[in-house]
Amino acid sequence: MTEELPTYILTLYPDPLLRRPSEPVSSFDDELEGVARAMLARMHESNGVGLAAPQVGLQRRILVMNPSGEEGDDRVLVNPEILERTGAETMHEEGCLSFPAVYAEIRRPDRCKVRFFSVDGVEHTEEFSGFSSRVVQHEYDHLEGVLLVDRMSPADKVRNKQVLQDLVARYQERRKREESPA
Repeated sequence: MTEELPTYILTLYPDPLLRRPSEPVSSFDDELEGVARAMLARMHESNGVGLAAPQVGLQRRILVMNPSGEEGDDRVLVNPEILERTGAETMHEEGCLSFPAVYAEIRRPDRCKVRFFSVDGVEHTEEFSGFSSRVVQHEYDHLEGVLLVDRMSPADKVRNKQVLQDLVARYQERRKREESPA
């Protein structure tokens, strides 16, 4: 018998859940492992390279990633803490699963040192560089309630204005449907 994993849907901007800082994970158990596997499944199904728990409606400090896209390179970081950010700051285009069709040039340091736990509760400290560092920092922002739109330049906000307005309108329409009596 195969274990049934939760099926997560993506939480899209401007849902207020995305703005709330996440709570630390305290139990390293089978449920956490299932959550991590389900998050990885959602990330892969959505063609992403990273995903943070708030992006699937969970206020927990969990991020998953696979910057290479290679099978077997999945990573799960529980209760990550960025200890330092170093290296040259570079601008690269970033997208976000919670902001479909939105892309912006974001400046981030090239390296970051992170302390985190694996799903089995073992503590690790690791330095990430290049694209992996960018993915960690982007997903870590989500755990802090910081969004892509917060890091956008004014020019990128103008360039993405219509898509952002459409996301807001869709969110408001969805809320109206949920609140109206059946």
